[in-house]
Amino acid sequence: MTFRVFVDGQEGTTGLRIHEMLARRSDIEVLRIDADRRKDSAERARLLNAADVAFLCLPDAAAREAAALVDNPRTCLIDASTAHRTDPGWVFGLPELAPDQRACIRASKRIANPGCHASAFILLLRPLVDAGLVPAQAALSATSITGYSGGGKKMIEQYQAGDDPRLQAPRPYALTLAHKHLPEMMAHTGLQVRPVFMPIVASFYKGLVVSVPLHHAQLAAGTDSAALHRALHQRYAGERWVNVMPLGDPATIEDGFLDVQACNDTNRCDLFVFPGQGQSLLVARLDNLGKGASGAAVQAMNVHLGLDEGLGL
Repeated sequence: MTFRVFVDGQEGTTGLRIHEMLARRSDIEVLRIDADRRKDSAERARLLNAADVAFLCLPDAAAREAAALVDNPRTCLIDASTAHRTDPGWVFGLPELAPDQRACIRASKRIANPGCHASAFILLLRPLVDAGLVPAQAALSATSITGYSGGGKKMIEQYQAGDDPRLQAPRPYALTLAHKHLPEMMAHTGLQVRPVFMPIVASFYKGLVVSVPLHHAQLAAGTDSAALHRALHQRYAGERWVNVMPLGDPATIEDGFLDVQACNDTNRCDLFVFPGQGQSLLVARLDNLGKGASGAAVQAMNVHLGLDEGLGL
C-alpha cells in the first residue's frame, strides 16, 4: 500500500530532513508544491486535503492557518511547530510518553510533534513523576546544550559564515525564563511548578543534552539514584529508541566528559542517572534534528499508519 504525504514548509531544516527520510521509501508518494505556489492557500489546501499524512513544518501562526485549511477527515496532520503541543484536541506525538500513547497516536488525525529540549526533559521526568519519586510540586531546574541547527536557517548561516568570534563560545539564551517549550515540559510530565530552564547553543551543528539536577531530600522518602534509575529502566524496557544507560557506568563517559553528539544521525535518546552524595544528575541525549524533530515526526507517522516504527529512520 502506498501513502500520500505532503510536507507544508518543505524548505526549512525539519521539512528538508523529512523529505530525505521519505525519499528512501517505496511505500510513500510525496506530494510536492511548485516553488512559486508555496504561499498559494488554495494550492496548499488542495495538497493538504489530498494527503494521507501532512507534516506542518511552519511557524506557529502559519501552522494554525494550515490546520484550518484541512476538511478531509482522512488527512492526518503532524505539526512540528509549538502551536498545538498542549492543545487537548491534539495528541502529543511522543510514542514512549506512556504505555497507551501509541494507541492514542494511531487513533488521532491531529498529532503535535514534541520540541527537542522538551522531548529530552519529558523522557527523563515523566516516568519519575508517574512513579511518585519526583513530586509533581517539585521545583526543578534544567540546562540544555544544543547544536546551532535548532535555530533554523538564519542561525545556521550565521555560524557557518565563521566571521563572528562571539559564536565560538557557548551562548545561553531564553534568559527571560519563558522558553516556548516550557508549557509542554509541564503538561506532559505532570509537573505543577514551572522549571527554571536555561538552554545553551554552541558551535557545533547538531546534538543535544538536557541535564536535570536533583537533591534526594526533595524527592519521595527513600528515593536514591538507584531508585530513579530503576524507574526509568522499568518504563522503557523493550523500547527501541530510548536507551537507559547503566547507572553511573564510567564506560558511558570518555575521560570524564559526556559526548553531546553521540546520538547524531539516529532516532535514539540515551538516558543517564549519575549518582552523587545525596544527589543525582539526570541526563538525556538525542539528535535535535532526529529524535528531537524530523525523526520523531516520521516515527509518529509510522505509528499512526500502523507501520514498522523504524521505516525511514
